[in-house]
Amino acid sequence: MDGFLNILKPPGMSSHDVIGAVRKVLRMKRVGHAGTLDPAAAGVLPIAVGQAARLIEYLELADKTYRAELTFGFATDSGDDTGKITEEVTDFMMPSQEAIEHVLAGFTGRIRQTPPAHSAIKIGGKRACDLLREGKEVEVPSREVTIHSLDLVAYQPEAHRILLDVQCSKGTYIRSLCLDIGAALGLPATMTFLVRSRVGDFALADALTLEELAGAGEGAVLEPAHFLSHLERYDLDPRREKAFCNGLGTGERQRVPETDTLRVYCGGRFLGIGRYDRASQEVIPAKVIHRELAAKP
Repeated sequence: MDGFLNILKPPGMSSHDVIGAVRKVLRMKRVGHAGTLDPAAAGVLPIAVGQAARLIEYLELADKTYRAELTFGFATDSGDDTGKITEEVTDFMMPSQEAIEHVLAGFTGRIRQTPPAHSAIKIGGKRACDLLREGKEVEVPSREVTIHSLDLVAYQPEAHRILLDVQCSKGTYIRSLCLDIGAALGLPATMTFLVRSRVGDFALADALTLEELAGAGEGAVLEPAHFLSHLERYDLDPRREKAFCNGLGTGERQRVPETDTLRVYCGGRFLGIGRYDRASQEVIPAKVIHRELAAKP
């Protein structure tokens, strides 16, 4: 059982809770997840088991897609409706659909955002949310993220809310995005629900509930290479396979990849992850997976 699971995380469970449930079903300890979802959120949670857990860092590079509900009129300290209200207005005019769409256009592309303090982001090696629980002040630095698309899919003025579809890069906080959209419209705003519909090749339509996983067992574990298509593919000369699997560079200088992180194949088999070294102009192994799996009895 070395591979990935596409799990549908229900609202009310933390990502860590889901890991615990998967460990019980598969009776394995080596289980990890890519891209934490807040407890109140639902949707796709990619999980790696066995040796594939070494590939989690590469799953986290994939773009993500969300359906978010944004409600105008109040803001909270957490950015979602589980937090304490910090600002509230009751008598206001809902922005027009045209005004909202104009503001959304300004949030596409590369933007800077400040992640919420009530999050798992690390500050000095500790999670920001843990520091808050300890009564410490937390200042989270802003960072650059990419919003590939931001679409208004429902306009509900009577309820003072809208629904958004967001496709974004790693590290994007939808809670912060909702807060910033509200600020641009001159209103407090809060993310009141969130569903993650895609992480790279992991789609919501294919995700399994924990009950479905219990029925499928190890049959639900998926081949890892298929879910790394967001990484550029590099096909290795068969004469260099042994060297690559033993930790040596490929020595090939036939093609310059567009990106530095590559999924490496040889003869149609997935070998692992390589890193293109532009100084030596060769692919150097970063995580060799094929050797480890092939060595198993």
